[in-house]
Amino acid sequence: MKNWGLKIISAIALLAVVIFSILMLKTISQYLTFEKTIGFLAFKQQVVSNPYWMAFFYIHIFSITLCLLVGLTQFSTQFLTENGKLHRIIGKMYVYNILIINVPACFVLGLFSNGGIIGITGFLLQDFLWAYFTIMAVFSIKKGNIIRHKKEMILSYSITTTAITFRIIKNLFYNESQHDYELFYGLNVWAALFINLSIAYAILGQRSLLSVKRNICSKKINTGR
Repeated sequence: MKNWGLKIISAIALLAVVIFSILMLKTISQYLTFEKTIGFLAFKQQVVSNPYWMAFFYIHIFSITLCLLVGLTQFSTQFLTENGKLHRIIGKMYVYNILIINVPACFVLGLFSNGGIIGITGFLLQDFLWAYFTIMAVFSIKKGNIIRHKKEMILSYSITTTAITFRIIKNLFYNESQHDYELFYGLNVWAALFINLSIAYAILGQRSLLSVKRNICSKKINTGR
């Protein structure tokens, strides 16, 4: 029953990521005009004249959706079994996207984040954990530790999807007339990080429990008990 519960939760999470990735594509499409007063940029007028900040901004927004969608394929056991080579290629795309493109970009963007010191520290912590979990996942698979690799990839992807959780919280709870934008923004950064890591560790805990039960059942069968 618990196994089915985990599958249902995973299916719902998968559907949510797909839907919100598509919605993010729609949001991101407005920036194809490269105007400096639209969308999120309307709140960043103090830095839009900085060509380096703008470059990192466009690099991040035009690559993050690919990172979200590519990461989805990495958690299917059936896909991995039937498409081992493709799994490795897509995995490398995910890792390179994060470590070479988005971690450096998000570090710069994080330094100029909305939300004051709360938002800045939250974004920088996200960026550090994103890099850490992704790097550890790479080291684990190189050592042949598949179980640990899967765990760290789940944690890495939980950071990747904070962008989705952040927007869900904002759309559901932010009220311009009732909330201070800077404070809400900063707290939202931390809330998205906390929620996603909590879900990731809950999934890992459930998987560990199922693994232990399988091992116990296997031992009972082998010993004839």
